[in-house]
Amino acid sequence: MAATKQRRLRSSTVVLGGMGILALTITSCGSEPDRRCADRNTYEELSKSDCDSNGNGSYYYGGKSTKGRVHDGSFDKSAVDRGGFGCSGTGGG
Repeated sequence: MAATKQRRLRSSTVVLGGMGILALTITSCGSEPDRRCADRNTYEELSKSDCDSNGNGSYYYGGKSTKGRVHDGSFDKSAVDRGGFGCSGTGGG
């Protein structure tokens, strides 16, 4: 009888692969959107200290910074799509 053996994955390989996918899913969904300190009127990017306690800046979530100005994001954290693998993109915080 000519027996052909199928290659079997070791259980440790399967477990490690599954743990990697689980870790990716958890960190992607739970991560906070990028935030930058910016002026609400001019959209000029400011230093982080300007957003602390008595500063005149506000945190701008998501988006990008080009030539010292923020864009494509929002001052409203809940309006930013955090995306990621397996996330619905909704929810606030």
